[in-house]
Amino acid sequence: MSEEDAPKLYTNKPRKAQLKHLRGQQKSNEFSSPAAMGTHGQDAAPPPPPPPPKEPFVRRYKFVWPILLAVNLGVGAYLFLGTKKKDIGEEEEQDVSPVSTKDAAPHGVEMSVSTPPITNPVIKREPIPENQQRELLKWILEEKRKIKPKDAEEKQKIDEEKALIKNLIRSKSIPSV
Repeated sequence: MSEEDAPKLYTNKPRKAQLKHLRGQQKSNEFSSPAAMGTHGQDAAPPPPPPPPKEPFVRRYKFVWPILLAVNLGVGAYLFLGTKKKDIGEEEEQDVSPVSTKDAAPHGVEMSVSTPPITNPVIKREPIPENQQRELLKWILEEKRKIKPKDAEEKQKIDEEKALIKNLIRSKSIPSV
């Protein structure tokens, strides 16, 4: 190897423009002399194979993704449930503690905040026809027959319920509730 072929070591890092200029000079020297072409053509080994492509980040650390997902879901669930509990606790505290108006309005009358209980209005529904009631009772009886009792008391209770349902099915008129 001659000094020209050996890599050059620099004390200071050269700029890109300087490197391009130096490489351009080396290439022009190689192509200008025919003797240099003859020596490089026969003795030169084939260029080394290119390095394998670098794996992407996602594939390199594929074992990290399930862990990251599990931690993320855990933190999300914790925050979601934590805020729910905190909201419920705040509502209970507001209902339990009386409101003091001494700080807000010293001359006003003390008032407590209470919400009236919400009652659902009763909806009047049409009565179910007798034949549909009988079909429903037959279905209930079939479901009772499918139940497997755990002990003797439960078996006795189920038998009593089945007897009552059978009597309702056999009767001429079904009592209204």
